[in-house]
Amino acid sequence: MKSSKSSLYDDLKQQILTMELEPDADLDEMVLCERYGLSRTPVREVFRRLAGEGYIDIRENKGARVIPMNHSTLRHFFLVAPMVYAAIGRLAVQNFTRPQLSDLSTTQERFRAASNAGDASAMVLENNRFHEIMGEMSRNVYLQPSLGRLLIDHARIGHTFFRPRNDDMRQRLTLAVQHHDGFIAAIERHDEDAVVDLVFEHWELSRENMEMFIAPQGLKADALVDGPTTSSMEKTS
Repeated sequence: MKSSKSSLYDDLKQQILTMELEPDADLDEMVLCERYGLSRTPVREVFRRLAGEGYIDIRENKGARVIPMNHSTLRHFFLVAPMVYAAIGRLAVQNFTRPQLSDLSTTQERFRAASNAGDASAMVLENNRFHEIMGEMSRNVYLQPSLGRLLIDHARIGHTFFRPRNDDMRQRLTLAVQHHDGFIAAIERHDEDAVVDLVFEHWELSRENMEMFIAPQGLKADALVDGPTTSSMEKTS
């Protein structure tokens, strides 16, 4: 059974990744103390741990907030993510252990089940865990923290990917599940080039979906401007 402190840590991570807690949202220390039956000391310990992992920001005399996202964040994310993912993939092939590969396969089955059930929150968390395990496989103390930080924003920017609104998005989600299967197979056969190729295919799929979220299609500003004018002209003609 998890302690209240562990539950607070896990719950805050989940709420941040699934956007239940939005970027820049303040965390009320007293409310969390009451909700989890904790004193301020363990709550602040959880805050410090989450801050060290990149989930929250602790500001002097202002308390804790969910790590924000802004133009600079997005630019850095899109510039660096594919490079880090590719390096992680190559090192994962070189350094993975059999228990880690088993964990990756088990996580993939949970991700597949969540996808089949349409459980968006579970998909976010299992996808995040899948790529965390690949980071652990890399056994690189420099890259793993960078990967962890990237995965936070990857989940937040791309969260709509796991809530497909049309057939095209559902097909993309099916392809993402297939990519995960491909990662497992390529790692198992020690095929670095195949893993790196899949990294870039998987990244391109994610990037396209994240761009849809950031700049959604289908909103026609001219319809908002021209519509009433056209209607008015028809009435006066």
